[in-house]
Parts: sequence; structure tokens; C-alpha cells
Amino acid sequence: MRRADRLFQLIQILRRVNRPVTAAKLAEELEVSKRTVYRDIADLVGQRVPIEGEAGLGYTLSEFYNMPPLMFTQDELEALVLGVQLVQSLPDKTIGNSAKDVFAKIRDVIPPSFISTLSDAGVRIKPRELESEKQDTRYLREAIRANKKLRITYFDRDENKSERVVWPIILGYDEAYCLLIAWCEQRQQYRHFRVDRIRHMERLDISVPIAGNELRQRWELWREQIFLNKR
Repeated sequence: MRRADRLFQLIQILRRVNRPVTAAKLAEELEVSKRTVYRDIADLVGQRVPIEGEAGLGYTLSEFYNMPPLMFTQDELEALVLGVQLVQSLPDKTIGNSAKDVFAKIRDVIPPSFISTLSDAGVRIKPRELESEKQDTRYLREAIRANKKLRITYFDRDENKSERVVWPIILGYDEAYCLLIAWCEQRQQYRHFRVDRIRHMERLDISVPIAGNELRQRWELWREQIFLNKR
């Protein structure tokens, strides 16, 4: 890694955490010695980058430090390419189209020397053997953002029909399906609904009685408990 790239990456590591990072941790991620980290920290401080801390205690970057947000390393650009490819392969056409738009916006504003990395990146997502049916999830995502209840008409694998009022929590994805994860008022339990089996949905003018972030935290705790019980 070039020294300029290493200094940039060092700042990036400090930007993404909210607690002091030791020189040992920084050295491990950057794949250099602790002595090199100490020297790089000193150089950055000398360039008026507001890094605070000391050896043995760790380092933090001032929250008021601003750095151009679209200065990517080649590794970051390849991660971006993979991310866009992965999102486009999901069974969600609206999210896939949004990924294309994000990619185009970034391509339009990055330095010209980086464009070739985007167009000719040496990374690829393995093609799917079977292409999944793409779903339109805009209505569901709007309900999640608004934290509103949904009335859905759902058909299970045996084509049994049910009417449910649910509290939408999150959309989950695997290779084949898009899943609505929600609290079901009928079952009084968390349930996963395949979006392709939801034949009708209506957003009710009734707010979910729990804030969205708290509801997601409760579901995550429930999921962890289920996982522990299966071990």
C-alpha cells in the first residue's frame, strides 16, 4: 500500500469508530508495524489532522474533521462494484434500479482516473443459476419508514389465504426471496412473509405503537434467542 493510501485509510478507520483505537489494532488492519502507525499518526497531526490520544490508550479523530467524502481507494471502489452487483442480483427490482442510480452518481463525480476502476474492476459476483422473480418493494419500504401498520392478504406455500394486520419491521433478502419481517397481530408473534406471496397490501392510517428502531431491536433480540435455543 502506498504511504498516501495508508494515511488516507488510517483516517478512514478513525472516522468509522466512536471510541479510541489502539496502535496495535490500527497496525493489524493496515498490515504494518506499530512503529509505522506511530510515525503516521505524528505525520497526520503535523498536517493539522485533529487526532487525539497517545500510545497505550488509543487514538480518536475529532468529530468536526471534514474530509472529501468521495475520495475512494481502489479497494473501496472494488467493494462498491461488488455491492452494486450484489444488490442488483437480489429479487427486488426497485432496490436494484436504485443501486444503478447510485453507481451512476458516483461515477459522475469521482476523479477521471478512478473511472476505469469502476468500469474494469477485477471483481465479480457469481452469476445466479436461476433468476428470481423481481419484486416491487416501494410500498413496503414506505410503510417501514412511516412506521405504519399494514393489512396484507397472504397465501402460504399451500395457497391457503389469510388476512393479517402486521407491524412492518424490515425487509430481508436471500438469493431467491424478499422477506417482510413483521409483528403479526393475529399470531402475536414475529413472522417472515415472502413478498411474492403477498397478493394485496394496504397501509393503514394507524401508527405502530412502538418506535421503529426499538421494534427492530426487539426483533433482533428475539432472533438471537431463537438462534441460541437451536444450538
